[in-house]
Amino acid sequence: MSSGKLKISEIFHSIQGESSFSGWPCAFIRLAGCGHNCLDCDTDYADKVESILDIEEIIRQATAFRAPCIEITGGEPLLQPAVYNLMQQLCDLGQQVLLETGGFLSVGNIDPRVHKIIDLKTPSSGVSDQNNPENLQLALKASPAQRKTFEFKIVVGCRDDYEWAKSLLFDHNLTDSVTVLMGVMFGKLEPEELAKWVLTDRLKVRMQLQLHKYIWQPGMRGV
Repeated sequence: MSSGKLKISEIFHSIQGESSFSGWPCAFIRLAGCGHNCLDCDTDYADKVESILDIEEIIRQATAFRAPCIEITGGEPLLQPAVYNLMQQLCDLGQQVLLETGGFLSVGNIDPRVHKIIDLKTPSSGVSDQNNPENLQLALKASPAQRKTFEFKIVVGCRDDYEWAKSLLFDHNLTDSVTVLMGVMFGKLEPEELAKWVLTDRLKVRMQLQLHKYIWQPGMRGV
């Protein structure tokens, strides 16, 4: 195993709250650092480095939970170059590896075995202009088998966000190729409202809630 090091915010065992893996027990490796200052960020504490660990130790801690999947998240996990080695080693061990990324950086160099959950930031996040268009093209140009390792997540805080997202989906015919998840900013938009819009417009999206925020207190860490 490589001796690369990564800045860690926390490593914990919880229920996967978002993505098409929602509901599954999951080991989470939350890397520290981001700097994009999304207005809707619910993990701003991840900017603080709690520890610096060797990849070998990170893998030891994460696999000890014996969870069906391991998610690498942040912060923004792709800011740390050693994360690519971590993902490869976890895949080599036969783990189901998920990556949740803010969508600011390209996922082009990620091990193809990794399941990529990519944010598409809406206008109310304040950073929609930083969405990396290369990620859309990588998904759309991928082989049918590889498209299954991509999914896009859109968090909607208001009607303007929804209309922006709908235009993006139609412009790229995105839902014809890959899974698109759409959810609400917790506490800012009622799920029922979003559900009505999705049903009225016949959108081919998978609506999701942040399951962990309904199980535990919304601001709780380590869940």
